[in-house]
Amino acid sequence: MLVSVTYNGKLPLVGSNEKKQKTRFDATLDPAAPAKYASPMDVVLESVAACSMMDIIMILGKKKKEVVAIRADVEAERAETHPRVFTSIRIVYTLTSPDCRAVDFRKAVELSIDKYCSVAAMIRNSGCSITWSAELA
Repeated sequence: MLVSVTYNGKLPLVGSNEKKQKTRFDATLDPAAPAKYASPMDVVLESVAACSMMDIIMILGKKKKEVVAIRADVEAERAETHPRVFTSIRIVYTLTSPDCRAVDFRKAVELSIDKYCSVAAMIRNSGCSITWSAELA
């Protein structure tokens, strides 16, 4: 993998990968002009949700379960002092499916968070706890 991030005198920063896909990163430097894009820490939280959701969708697909919609709401606590790393993350997954049982959904989330999701593994290995719940809509 190879990515680059550039700064051209003003925010947002622009990330680019080998596929030429772009990601914008922003911060609020001036309260009168709020950020238009997510901060790098926001993107980390979005990444753990997206990574695990992709796993969950694939796991449920292999079980022949229909995924109409899935949502992950992520809440995090950060250290008080710098570097202000994440100390705990809580993810609430909500699935809309006509044929998926709660037990199957919970197992898919567990497999993702504990075994397959690379982003969750990196976060957990940093010392941050990750807890989750899985609900059917």
